[in-house]
Amino acid sequence: MSIVKLSNNGVKNATAFGSLTSGSMTFIKKLTASSSATLSFVHGSNDVVLDNTYKEYIFTFKNIHAETDLTEFSFNLSIDSGSNYNVAKTSSFLEVYHLENDTNAGMGYGSSHDLAQGTGLQRMTSNQGNASDESANGSLHLFNPSSTTFVKHYIANLESAYWAEYQQHDLCAGYANTTSPINAIKFQFETGNIDSGDICLYGIN
Repeated sequence: MSIVKLSNNGVKNATAFGSLTSGSMTFIKKLTASSSATLSFVHGSNDVVLDNTYKEYIFTFKNIHAETDLTEFSFNLSIDSGSNYNVAKTSSFLEVYHLENDTNAGMGYGSSHDLAQGTGLQRMTSNQGNASDESANGSLHLFNPSSTTFVKHYIANLESAYWAEYQQHDLCAGYANTTSPINAIKFQFETGNIDSGDICLYGIN
């Protein structure tokens, strides 16, 4: 009898309990910002893997600090190894916030941050602050970027320090509307440099 195991890495089929295994997460590359205009992961460049080796890729963001105040941490995608970052994307954007002194809190749809076949930057944070103790942390999942059949879905989940002492949780999800393989991704702020922080790339089996 076949047994199906559900896990956060997908569905596993097995014929016996002893053969049940879970997927593995493989570290690929780490980039560290130092007043950087952009940080880019390009397949085949500097040991970066972003092809059909894995069906899911995860980018983790640790203490991404903005050079300028009230800006948005964003990304864009490429199908030509970074010559152009202009893939059409359609997405939705949700935000939840809470002020440190508890005088204001709420949640809502961020219509100014979503895209409808937009080729520009996809925002992942909103009005991020640049005070010395403020940063953004979270992750971006990119699914099956090398498919030549399906559009390329993504989910970004970030927590950031918003200007005027707000905590803000942003969730962005959408798809890159192309059946060409995605082989490069670029991260940047909409204004100013990435002052500091680490971005790590992992592949999921």
